[in-house]
Amino acid sequence: MLWGRIEERATLKNMLAAAAEGKSSALIIRGQPGIGKTALLDYAADAAIGMRILRCVAVESEVQLPYAALHLLLRPLLGDADRLPDRLRSALLAAFGLGPASSGDPFLVGLAVLTLLSEAAEESPLLCLVDDAQWLDQASAEALLFAARRLDSEGIVVLFAQREDGQRGPDRGIPWMRLGGLDREAAMKLVAEHGAEFDERLFAETQGNPLALLELRGMAAGESEIYRLGPVPLTGRVQEAFQQQLRDLPEATRTVLLMAAADEYCDLHLVLRAASTVGADVVDFQPAEERGLVRLGQTVEFRHPLVRAAAYYGAPLGARLAVHAAIAKVCDDPQHADRRAWHLARAATGPNEETAAELERTAQRAAERVGHVAAAFAYERAAQLSVGGAAIGRRLTLASESALAGGKLDHAGSLAERAISLTTDPLLRARLDQIRAIRGLSYGELRVAHDILVSGASSIAHLAPERALWMIMEALHCAWFMSFDAELVGGSVDLLGTLSLDADHPLMSLVWLLRWDTATALGRSTAGFPPIADVIQGARKASGTGGPRGLVSAAGCALLVSQDVAAHEMAETLVEDSRAQGTIAWLSPGLVYLAESGLFLGRHRDARVHVEEAARVATDTGQRQWLNHANGVLSFLSAVGGDEEACIRHTEEALSGVSAGAGSVGIVWAQWGRAMLDLGMGRIEAALKRFQELSRSSRSHLIPGVRSLPDHVEAAVRLGRPELAMEPFKRYSDYAARMSLPSLDAIVQRCQAMIEPDDGAEEHYLAALSLHDRNSLAFEHARTRLLYGEWLRRARRKVDAREQLGSALEAFELLGAAPWAERARTELGATGVTAPSPPVSDVFSTLTPQELQIVRLAGRGLSNREIATQLFLSPKTVAHHLYKAFPKLGIASRGELAAVLA
Repeated sequence: MLWGRIEERATLKNMLAAAAEGKSSALIIRGQPGIGKTALLDYAADAAIGMRILRCVAVESEVQLPYAALHLLLRPLLGDADRLPDRLRSALLAAFGLGPASSGDPFLVGLAVLTLLSEAAEESPLLCLVDDAQWLDQASAEALLFAARRLDSEGIVVLFAQREDGQRGPDRGIPWMRLGGLDREAAMKLVAEHGAEFDERLFAETQGNPLALLELRGMAAGESEIYRLGPVPLTGRVQEAFQQQLRDLPEATRTVLLMAAADEYCDLHLVLRAASTVGADVVDFQPAEERGLVRLGQTVEFRHPLVRAAAYYGAPLGARLAVHAAIAKVCDDPQHADRRAWHLARAATGPNEETAAELERTAQRAAERVGHVAAAFAYERAAQLSVGGAAIGRRLTLASESALAGGKLDHAGSLAERAISLTTDPLLRARLDQIRAIRGLSYGELRVAHDILVSGASSIAHLAPERALWMIMEALHCAWFMSFDAELVGGSVDLLGTLSLDADHPLMSLVWLLRWDTATALGRSTAGFPPIADVIQGARKASGTGGPRGLVSAAGCALLVSQDVAAHEMAETLVEDSRAQGTIAWLSPGLVYLAESGLFLGRHRDARVHVEEAARVATDTGQRQWLNHANGVLSFLSAVGGDEEACIRHTEEALSGVSAGAGSVGIVWAQWGRAMLDLGMGRIEAALKRFQELSRSSRSHLIPGVRSLPDHVEAAVRLGRPELAMEPFKRYSDYAARMSLPSLDAIVQRCQAMIEPDDGAEEHYLAALSLHDRNSLAFEHARTRLLYGEWLRRARRKVDAREQLGSALEAFELLGAAPWAERARTELGATGVTAPSPPVSDVFSTLTPQELQIVRLAGRGLSNREIATQLFLSPKTVAHHLYKAFPKLGIASRGELAAVLA
């Protein structure tokens, strides 16, 4: 009987009822040990009528074993793994050691979990219960979190029970509830149910903790020593209560319980083999069974995790060491190699190279299964057992790199700090420098990261010039996103000249691209530089040698020099590769740059689709910098669309959690967005003030700071202060002259037309129109037509004005640039023509970005499952979005999509 918990039970019942109707949800139940978390999971299981139930309990000893908890949870479903797409099936089986090693992204395992659960829920709603989630191994936690966050319309409920104290379990993005103690009435009923008298003092001391009320009631009656002590932490009280129950057991029984508690799987067969080496047998479990402390099956099932903890930690250290040695001895099957290595490690009391080597092999196997955090633990323990400083340094380096791959930046950094003092190998030290720098970046310590990278790159410039180049690129990244320091940026660029790369080396195109990128901000001449078009062509090829990181760097660099088409193509390649290979961690930067380049090319709707997905993925993967960046771009897009509420919301989100440099691009995008909102809404004075603040800021050299200069010019001229337009106009025209691109020259001509006296303006407007891209949907092209049309109307050339204003209005409406469309409509009306009413939104504008994305893929003939794999969703979620999209498009079936899209 579950006493009390009325609100909590109602919450769970609502979740289960929603699942019966196809709606999914997830919840974390937090509370101190014994507070009733497991009882609530039991209640959910009892109430889940008609639902399939999956359940697992995470244990502390398994935190170093990748996917151990996930395997326990999904074991009943593994027979259906063949129903998964090949890539997902391979990733899942590799994670469980049931197939060839996979080098895929760990989030691909999360997608496999989501898809497998979704497939299982096709037959009946599904309830997944994860107890003691604070002890989930990192790989299992990440996979389950990924799946839980992306639940939508599958009919799945996922419940995590997690202790409040000790190690924090999963929580990012998942709702949670906190359990307190029982109220007095519920506590009285609970105690009475177990045939004991209610004790007011015990109720007060335990604060209504159900387990403590039951386990300590005998002590209270006998006024035992622990009860008479003053207030102590409840966990200590309850732990002591369990240990007292174990002290009365026969020694042989305590020994077999210790062996079961020491083995991560509580494998009865293995435990009995180890027990036989000390003369114990299965009959020695009987006293513990009779007291209800354990239940035997294929495994030894402890009544409560605290019973297991008491059996292990209540034993003397010497006994624990002996038990681990005994279990290691019987782990003689090759499939138990990892268990053997860990038991040997736990039994070791000093350096042991043989055990260290076994642990290193265990770490390698964990890394092959994308269990990077587990690999880091194994490498670190191997280092502790190593003989000789060189071996310690090498293994600590591997541990640090594995911790970094697993997203444990603090741990990776501390390991790197330890390792760097133990090696003199410059290449090894350079690897460690990169890790130390990445940790610095994560805290916004850009100067620290920059200095580490510059020092490391300098030390290997002649030994490993290619690695040194990537380090310098990262150092430049740090210097670039700080408050601008010409000496720091210039010094980093000049370091490129120390690399021992031949002039025709493919990576030299990246060197020249970096020089082009920084020349304007540094005031350096580009005379004698290879043409930017040639540099970009070479950089596109060379970027692939740096893997995803190389593509990200090259795409960002291309945007700095307005090579938008090349940036779009590189970002598109990165996104396609990430989808194909399941490397979701690289999706966010790829999608952000795809959105930025698309926006500059006038593809606003596509830009919104990409950046919305980037924000979702960045949230899933915990990439705060890219989430800030995405929100900054969304602020700008919302401003162009005239959605003031969304613009302000995304601006606030872009600024949240930003530290000294991390997320600085998002800040500048958001500043540009707020200024554009004011400009579009006709609040010209406010807009000019915002543009002036942006232009004077220490981040004005970043992409939005440069690309916003023509808007600054327009705001100054429209306010009647052309003299305030001269400085931003000079900056932009100098930049355009360096880049020598028609699209930039067109904007220069437009700005010149606004600044020139009326008798010289038309020449510049016509020059601008001749230079613009012929794509009539381009935002900048339409703005030039609008400004020219306004000039023509003021010159009383109404017929000529109508042509320009009509074309601008059509483009703005198709782009969804509502404020600019309204301005064009008003101007057109002033020419004497009845301006058309705002059109009924085209059918695609009624779709959410995600619906549009799914509709497009479905229109290309992809199945729901194929779409789900590309977008990292479940097939049922894809089906749900299509079901919502069809009525908006006025169609009833998938077969009609192609015609609508055409």
